[in-house]
Amino acid sequence: MVLTPSTMLELGTEAPNFTLADPHGTSFDLSTQPIDKGLLVIFMCNHCPYVIHIREKLVQCIKKYQAQGITVVAINSNDYTAHPDDSPERMAQDMQQFAYSFPYLVDEDQQVARAYEAACTPDIYLFDKDKKLVYRGQFDSARPGNTTPVTGADLTAAVTQMLEDREIKVVQQPSMGCNIKWKAGNEPSYFGS
Repeated sequence: MVLTPSTMLELGTEAPNFTLADPHGTSFDLSTQPIDKGLLVIFMCNHCPYVIHIREKLVQCIKKYQAQGITVVAINSNDYTAHPDDSPERMAQDMQQFAYSFPYLVDEDQQVARAYEAACTPDIYLFDKDKKLVYRGQFDSARPGNTTPVTGADLTAAVTQMLEDREIKVVQQPSMGCNIKWKAGNEPSYFGS
């Protein structure tokens, strides 16, 4: 594991479209997905301690965001051949065990992670109803090993401000976590820089 920060994609960037499937083969095509009030895209995985640390609260917050009209999708871009804990079979187990209310998709060729310049797990992107990036960065400042409680305060404040058509005033701090496990030779130019 290499502790890696978000790349902090430029605000205003339009969400790159993608079509991916979940572990059960159910396809999700962003280009045809109706977006009501906003879109939340989260790059995560099963085994990363940074994801595990926030997972329970993240799942709770996502249910609230969905009730407010936010479309939510999570993507696992890790090379699961080298990291079997992130296999589709394990993803399916996590979906059931933690009652995910959102699609959890397999980015087999890692092209979606590259399109979003995703670097770590978790890596969080909030887009408005026009699919323009308004927030990227941390869920909150809790990390494994620090005493900060997991609240989701940063992301929740950004969601609230967006829904109220206000400027996002949250200080956008990079998320921190395990680096995405790139397939050999597939590492993007921003990896390790």
